[in-house]
Amino acid sequence: MGDSLVLAEVRTACELQAVREWAATTHPDAPVRALREVVADDLDPDTELIPARAVWLPAVRQGERRVSLADVLVLSNPRRPMALRQKAIKNRRPDRLRVVQGEPATVAELRQRYVNEFAEGEPFTAFVSVQASLSAERAERQIVGDRYKVPRLVAEQISSSARFQAKAAKLAAELGRPAAAVVQEATDKMSNFVATQSRLMDDVFSSVFSNLHERTWTVSVDLDTLNRLRTLNRSHGLVFLPSHRSYVDPLVLAEVLRGHDFPPNLVLGGNNLSFWPVGPIARRAGMIFIRRKFGGDPVYKFAMRSYLSFIVEKRFNLEWYIEGGRSRTGKLRKPMLGLLAYVVDAVEQLEDSDVMVVPTSIVYDQLHEIGAMAAESAGGTKKPEGITWLLKYAKAQRSYLGEARVRFGEPFSLRQALREAGEGRARLDKVAFKVMDEINAATPISATSLAGFAILGARDRAYTAAEIEAILAPLLDYIEQRDLPGPDPALCRGVGLRRTLRELTDAGVLTAYDGGTDTVWSIAPDNHAVAAYYRNGALHHFVDRAIVELGLLATAEGDLIVGEGGLLPAAQQEALRIRDLLKFEFFFPTKDVFLHRLGAELDLVAPGWREVSPTPEWTDRVLHDHAGALFARRTLQPFFDAQLVVAERLVCLGDGSLGKDQVLADCLGLGRQLSLQGIVRSKDSVSTELYDAAYQLADNRGLVPDDGAGPGDTDLATARQKWLDEVRSMRERLRRIAWIEAEQAGLLT
Repeated sequence: MGDSLVLAEVRTACELQAVREWAATTHPDAPVRALREVVADDLDPDTELIPARAVWLPAVRQGERRVSLADVLVLSNPRRPMALRQKAIKNRRPDRLRVVQGEPATVAELRQRYVNEFAEGEPFTAFVSVQASLSAERAERQIVGDRYKVPRLVAEQISSSARFQAKAAKLAAELGRPAAAVVQEATDKMSNFVATQSRLMDDVFSSVFSNLHERTWTVSVDLDTLNRLRTLNRSHGLVFLPSHRSYVDPLVLAEVLRGHDFPPNLVLGGNNLSFWPVGPIARRAGMIFIRRKFGGDPVYKFAMRSYLSFIVEKRFNLEWYIEGGRSRTGKLRKPMLGLLAYVVDAVEQLEDSDVMVVPTSIVYDQLHEIGAMAAESAGGTKKPEGITWLLKYAKAQRSYLGEARVRFGEPFSLRQALREAGEGRARLDKVAFKVMDEINAATPISATSLAGFAILGARDRAYTAAEIEAILAPLLDYIEQRDLPGPDPALCRGVGLRRTLRELTDAGVLTAYDGGTDTVWSIAPDNHAVAAYYRNGALHHFVDRAIVELGLLATAEGDLIVGEGGLLPAAQQEALRIRDLLKFEFFFPTKDVFLHRLGAELDLVAPGWREVSPTPEWTDRVLHDHAGALFARRTLQPFFDAQLVVAERLVCLGDGSLGKDQVLADCLGLGRQLSLQGIVRSKDSVSTELYDAAYQLADNRGLVPDDGAGPGDTDLATARQKWLDEVRSMRERLRRIAWIEAEQAGLLT
């Protein structure tokens, strides 16, 4: 072993003196030189280089070393004090200045890594400087904590790597451009979205924007899963994929992770939120603002792929919202696959690399922004974000809105999930659907969701608290039987239920009338979509049960074509047909898993069904015995109502075609008309989001071809009419279920 040399990463004479004092004790025979002054090419290969850094810590406030907003307002950064003040701080508060040592390495070892990793022509001294800084950074985290783990010198590491240079040259050849020009353009574009994180801005961002949620909700979290995630994070990078309900979702999740000493996530978000002052602060706190669409810009795509590969390789934690935008209905939206494809590409190109995907559910008892989202779903225009919008949003967040619940689905290896998904174009869809299914499974059911479920029946009327409690009783029993993440039952009964109803009334979702012998609650005028938002957050937990009920009804009514295998195979095929009608509304598992789930539902409805030859009489009796616990009507009515509107509009076109935007605009008008006529039973079904899903189903069935041609050799108008007949059949079954419920309740005369 040769001599040793301490490389001091310092900015001032005071910091250099601190490193020398430290080295005199820890490495008395090693000279100390400022890192910026070292020329690595002049060093002996056997020289051991010891990275060291002077670290300034904020003063202790409320038991924590953290920068406050007051520090920023007086233009002071306790983590990087001005040179003129450093000596005084060092003398008065020596605990605020520490020296940390990074992992040492010889010049020969660094030379070998340089040959393997850096592009030809890049100076060796620059490589040594970057490696020393990164090593000191890792040592500094031992003092400040993992929550301050931030990527440093990102652009330098990516653009100077041999892998980046080689791929840039390949892209340049494909585009017919000089390689140097593509490298420069990719580097420039990367600089527009790379998160230039700083610990100061992380503290500031947390302090400034915490007011958007800390006073509004009490945040609860699943601590058991969180502890498992911390263990996983020691060996894997984590990719958090949360549901998207609110603008504050990233703030709520960040506060949860920060409070449990997780490193900060790098959050991918749309550049619509990059306006001043949010953009400059958020970007330095880990937000990566990207274009909404960049498929037509190959250099931008290359820069983004390179950045995500770097993040995966270095095991930084990622976060993005796979739905691509906030839910307008309360249900999960269709997953957007672009960013997932880039991370998959990074995992597959990096040998032995992997990430753990963490499906994440964030649910709120109440949200101020639901009204605006419901208006957009009903055809309104989304208001652009800006400073005026932010101030209004912050003002609206001053009142307390209950609880925000953060829950995590089962984390899974992305590499393993890809193997299980097989080859072909559908494998990304399979991975994304696994994410959505896990989010749904983890999503807790709130008392406000159940209240919306109870009041949004097919009959648009007012209900007493006793009636609502009677509707909720079988739901609570079902939640307990299935061991679902339900609410505190006390909030759905007696005084607790009245408190829940009062909260929704205060929020303008419900209206209360107390001029009679009993108070009655109903949906506030034109607020059905808002009430539906709350209901829809829990709706996926009841879909399998609803499909079982529709299948039982088809059996009881003799609607099934029974073959040689008997009634059970016919009933299973009917269940799969219903699932196909709803596949753009809900996330279903594979066929085998789906049928297994339906079997488990039947175990609850009719425990002895496996030993019974199901006849129409038997199924009719089962339905009547469970008349008070039939969920299909309240669960599925809005979606079949929306399909009715779209199918009616397409049938009116005969074998003609219109553009999608025009069809959806026409459906809004037709839906309002049919709602006023009482044909459409659920007012919340008048929604562009629901019509869009129905249109996707029609498109999937070949009912909206661009060229006007029919699906296969079937006449287009006939195929459209067939779909309409299917939808009418489903709605008739829901009407029949409503009749059974009314008959058992003694409401029929």
